[in-house]
Amino acid sequence: MSKTRIMIEGTIVAALAFMLSLIPTSIGSSFTISLGMIPMVLFALRRGVKPGLLSAFIWGILHFPAGDVYFLSVVQVLIEYPIAFTFAGFAGLYAKKVQQALVDQDIKTARKNIIYGTFAGTGARFFWHFIAGVVFWGSYALWGMNPWIFSLVMNGLSGLATAVVTAIVAVVIVEKVPQLYLPKGSKLIEKHSH
Repeated sequence: MSKTRIMIEGTIVAALAFMLSLIPTSIGSSFTISLGMIPMVLFALRRGVKPGLLSAFIWGILHFPAGDVYFLSVVQVLIEYPIAFTFAGFAGLYAKKVQQALVDQDIKTARKNIIYGTFAGTGARFFWHFIAGVVFWGSYALWGMNPWIFSLVMNGLSGLATAVVTAIVAVVIVEKVPQLYLPKGSKLIEKHSH
């Protein structure tokens, strides 16, 4: 039952992330703040790496039926959507640390690991956007800039802005509704309640 529940939760989170990513936050063609990272990071920190990766993968795939895909080549599309988005789930690497800190009522450690998780997931995702930016979008670089520098600056700034916004919201959530990070029946809680 719980696996199905996690799957359903992950699919809902992916849909929510996708809806949020439709909110226009772009400045020009290359700089954007990806609001969808907020529910994705929260979910990955709540459920861990595997569910996080799966949910993030679904988020990437949702761009196709919605027709929200910039298509230059098959490889570019694979890198920018299924691959890059899936990597956002790596925020879940910090799930156990965040949950343990919350069980121990150590909000400071929880906050720190939420920030690490946010930067891990966002960094992993934007790394692939950076690669795609160099390989596929390089010829579109503004002012004839070097594609590496252009992609690093644009994806770096987008990734950093996304990570900062996501981390701020995620930290506010842990301070206001910490139980969102602790799924019911989580093993950590059971250990402490015996």
